[in-house]
Formats: sequence, C-alpha cells, structure tokens
Amino acid sequence: MPDPVSPKRLGRRPSITREDLIAAALALLGPNRSVSTLGLREVTREAGIAPNSFYRHFRDIDELAVTLIERAGTSLRAVIGQARHRATSGHGVVRGSVEAFFERLRADDRFLHLLLREGLAGSDAYKQAVDAQLRFFEEELCVDLVRLADAAGTPLHAPDLVARAITRLVFAVGASAMDLPPERDREQIDALTTMVRMIVVGARRMHAGHR
Repeated sequence: MPDPVSPKRLGRRPSITREDLIAAALALLGPNRSVSTLGLREVTREAGIAPNSFYRHFRDIDELAVTLIERAGTSLRAVIGQARHRATSGHGVVRGSVEAFFERLRADDRFLHLLLREGLAGSDAYKQAVDAQLRFFEEELCVDLVRLADAAGTPLHAPDLVARAITRLVFAVGASAMDLPPERDREQIDALTTMVRMIVVGARRMHAGHR
C-alpha cells in the first residue's frame, strides 16, 4: 500500500473546509511555537490551497488563532470532565483529573500546548481568548466541586474561588512542566495533587469556621 500523500504534495486542492485550515495550522505548531507566528500564506501552503481561499472561512489569521484557542479549550474540557466524572470520591477526582491533564500534556496534544503557551506569551487578544476558556473550566469545575461536597456533606467556602484557584494552579504548573523531562511527571503529579487537596481542605475548614 502506498504511503499517504499530504495535500501539499498533491498540489492545490479544489475545495477546503474550516476544519482543514485548523488542521493545517495545528500541524505547523509545536510546543515552542506561538500561534502569533503563523502566517496566512504558510497556513494555506500547508493546507494546499490558494491564499485567497482562506478568506472564505476566516476573516484573518487572528480569527483562525482565536478559533484554535476555543477549540483547544473545548477539547481539553471534555478530557478533564470525563476524568472527573469517572471518579467517585473527592480524592479520586483530584488525582484522576491531574493525571488526565499530564497524559494530554505528554501525548503531543497541540491544543493543550496552545492553551498553555498563549496564556503566557501570546498577544493580548490571545490571552483574553485563553482566559475565557479558563473561566469555562472554572465554571464546570465549580459545579462538580459543589456536587461532590454536597454528596460528602462537606460544603466548601466560596466554591467559585476554589475552582478558580485550582484551575489557575494546574495551568501554571502545566506551563512549567512542558519544559521538564517526562521523567519528572510523577513528581509533578504528586505535588500538584497535594496542592489541590490543600486548597479543598482549606475551603472546607473555612466554611466550618464561618458557621
């Protein structure tokens, strides 16, 4: 069977979708490359279309970049959400979510790399797009934290702030972990799991102290 042939080797394609352009942009990105460095001609060359065809799907390269960030948030929320719902206890939720996060980090998940990178070094517009995705994470996590706390009879003080603290902590650690060797992952997972549990335990005690 012959090897698969990329669109570039086949020449320009007669038609293309938004998904094709998103895939082309992702193929050009790596752990150390910002979406802000992508050029329109570079993306269309990777996709195998004429540059003018790009404008049928996106207003400009910035709109494509924001779409990538939004897609990244949706993809990662699905993975982490599944990990949370598979767990049946508070400890299981924390450990399972942290491990799922690191699995995506090491699976060459360019969506996750995109979120981590643009949240730190992207343009203001890209940082705002990442921040919007993090707020979605916080909202979903808050719902799960309240559900688990109610089931265990251990309410949390300000669960929205707990969710925000956990989300920002996990992404900050993830951004640093990208540059560390995979051999350090177990150490990072153990430390991050402990830090998240400390936040939750502190919120429980604060609630108890305010009654």
